[in-house]
Amino acid sequence: MANNRIGIIGGSGLYHIEGFTGGKWVKVKTPFGAPSDSFMTGKLGGREVAFLPRHGRGHRIMPSELNHRANIHAMKQLGVQWIISVSAVGSLQEQYRPCDVVLVNQFVDRTKKSLEHTFFGRGIVAHIAFADPICEELRQLLLKNTLAQGARAHDGGAYVNMEGPAFSTRAESIANHKSGFDVIGMTNLGEAKCAREAEIAYATMAMVTDYDCWKVDEAHVTVDMVIANLMRNAAMAKEVVKRTISEIPNEPSWPCHEALKNAIMTDKKVWPAKTKNELRLLLKKYR
Repeated sequence: MANNRIGIIGGSGLYHIEGFTGGKWVKVKTPFGAPSDSFMTGKLGGREVAFLPRHGRGHRIMPSELNHRANIHAMKQLGVQWIISVSAVGSLQEQYRPCDVVLVNQFVDRTKKSLEHTFFGRGIVAHIAFADPICEELRQLLLKNTLAQGARAHDGGAYVNMEGPAFSTRAESIANHKSGFDVIGMTNLGEAKCAREAEIAYATMAMVTDYDCWKVDEAHVTVDMVIANLMRNAAMAKEVVKRTISEIPNEPSWPCHEALKNAIMTDKKVWPAKTKNELRLLLKKYR
């Protein structure tokens, strides 16, 4: 299996990326169940890459049905050390217009999925540092390359992660707007938490598709609106990903790649054998 791969997770409207050489779909089994789909592996921009359509080809999986642990663990099994996530979001502030890109650096959790957003438990306790949930080194590369493509890109922002599948009520949307949060989506928090525990550098390209529903002088968000605006930005997003891939270091040496170093609380002598086996990829440096 290739080492030091770069992972790409494509959200709504981004189910494939052209330009792979030696590309093939690979099915991966994990201790945490099945990922969203097989992974397209091969070379892109001269680097080994693994691409996952987040919702499955044909868009078959709801946000609340996503198995983030399986998706991220499968990436780890494939040798992925960096993940670029491309995701549709709604704007919560006037300055983030449809087709803008927000390189978020914070999350607000509006889910009820805490146990599904961690690999730990079942006898082994770990508390990762998550004050800065996005890999800053990767985020800066994405920001630079998004700007280089001539897109309206915003440096930083807070992503509210709701569950869906319904879009926000107007009261929820107005509350998020008044709180000063920046964008809203349904998927990235679980990915970011699991990636941090797996010591994979993770960053998000948040692609603005609509103004949610706090902005009463704009049309209400619809699936057609989301997809239409994603399609308008798809070529740009793919080019940003390709350029960023070529600039990622060959070796994993960023702080995220040692996130578990001081996070594991449980004495090794009492680690349950079953849990230790399930987590062997994550724990192998610390056993």
